[in-house]
Amino acid sequence: MEVFKRLFNFYLNSSIHVALAALSLVWVTIIELNLECDTALLCFVFFATVTGYNFVKYFGVAKFHHRSLASWLKAIQLFSFVAFVAMCYFVLKLNVETLIVIGVLGIITFFYAIPIMVPKRYLFDDHKNLRQVSGLKVYLIALIWMFTTVILPIVNGDIAINFDVIITSVQRFSYVLVLMLPFEIRDLNFDSLKLATIPQKIGVVKTKIFGAILLMVFLLLEVLKVKSNQESVISTMSMTLITLTLLLYSNKNQSKYFSAFWVESLPIIWLLILLLLS
Repeated sequence: MEVFKRLFNFYLNSSIHVALAALSLVWVTIIELNLECDTALLCFVFFATVTGYNFVKYFGVAKFHHRSLASWLKAIQLFSFVAFVAMCYFVLKLNVETLIVIGVLGIITFFYAIPIMVPKRYLFDDHKNLRQVSGLKVYLIALIWMFTTVILPIVNGDIAINFDVIITSVQRFSYVLVLMLPFEIRDLNFDSLKLATIPQKIGVVKTKIFGAILLMVFLLLEVLKVKSNQESVISTMSMTLITLTLLLYSNKNQSKYFSAFWVESLPIIWLLILLLLS
């Protein structure tokens, strides 16, 4: 049992779970917009997510405690290096336009983790990174996920950005924003007030109302699509209900795995529903 627990914690802490979630959302886009499935793109998104998330999460720790890293962190470093090599391999299989989008996302991710010089009035310290800019973090993450899971497969498939793509992009931004809310509620006990997270600014109850409104927008936008089909409508309705349930149950004292596993599992569930309906 202890071995299983350690493996499960490694699965979560090494960002494998969140990478599967990112891969799933790309696959959802491919299915909903009838794109050609590109295995190289799916593999790239998976390994790039592992690399990017582990870089953001462990950059400071590895920088200041390199010689005294715990064994689990060393294992994550090794796994991240392998993921980085795999990411570099699969990126070579993508077209030039896709590489440009990836480059922009890479720059944003870099400055999301690395301290930069920004006017002090926006920060709680002199040299901080983008995720510590007051009120920016959750919207920046939603934007990155929207570009990664919608725009990237569109550009890679050399498909024109039409009305359905715009609607899907707004849906994805709204949905990822909702997925972030349970995390922000969980972190109320730890986040600095200067971060100005949504629950800090409007409270837990209003945060859940805000999330519910976003989910209604997410659902209603589905009927506006020119080429929406029954499978997409059913999957969108299902995800709206499941996500709303988890959002309503989220609280400051939620269990260790509530957000880190169950909430991050929602994109995977979405893909499974679509695959079952297809």
